Amino acid sequence: MTPAIKMLIAANVAAFLLSFIVPVVTLRLGLVPADVFEHFAIWQPVTYMFLHGGLFHLLFNMLTLWMMGTELERTWGSRYFTRFYFISGVGAAVTTLLLSVLPLPFPVNLYTTLTVGASGAIYGVLLAYALYFPNRPIMMYFLFPVPAKYFVMILGALSLLGSISGSGGIAHTTHLGGLLAAYLYLKSGRIHPISEMKYRFLKWRINRMRRKFDVYSGGRADDVNRRVH
Repeated sequence: MTPAIKMLIAANVAAFLLSFIVPVVTLRLGLVPADVFEHFAIWQPVTYMFLHGGLFHLLFNMLTLWMMGTELERTWGSRYFTRFYFISGVGAAVTTLLLSVLPLPFPVNLYTTLTVGASGAIYGVLLAYALYFPNRPIMMYFLFPVPAKYFVMILGALSLLGSISGSGGIAHTTHLGGLLAAYLYLKSGRIHPISEMKYRFLKWRINRMRRKFDVYSGGRADDVNRRVH
């Protein structure tokens, strides 16, 4: 487990335990647009990311963060990954705040709805993973493999449909906000050039060493015994 991932998981678990012991913490630190605009609760777009609605909500988010975020942190470095994570999460909150005051038929009652969870930031991590490793297989609902790029497209489409239909219990608009914030940030050219160069150089060295030592998955085609060299 990489340093930033370890720190984020520890913070989320600690916040979940605190909210379990003192439930009022969720009401004060969760994201409610009415509180932000009317009572200047400007901390909520950050603190809501560390609260969760239940144990499984926490587990699935932290599992995804560990599975997808570890490789991104190794690619970018801990500092950039942490910044990206918070920008995705806060961007998701800002999207929720903006949609809550727009005269749209959806989502219903968003202005007074409590939103908690790291899902906005997690969706940003998923988008980055799909951009960097588009063909990596991800188990859709733990049943069948789907390339990462299509997996994120499916999640985005489901979140959009959920936002329009106003299905309760899930912060679909926050998920979309996380995807949008992550995409805009990555496409703005804010990838750390040194980290990117290091990643590309290491990838080149690994491929070079494989060719040098004649490493083939399953052995050479002309090898009678099909050994791995």
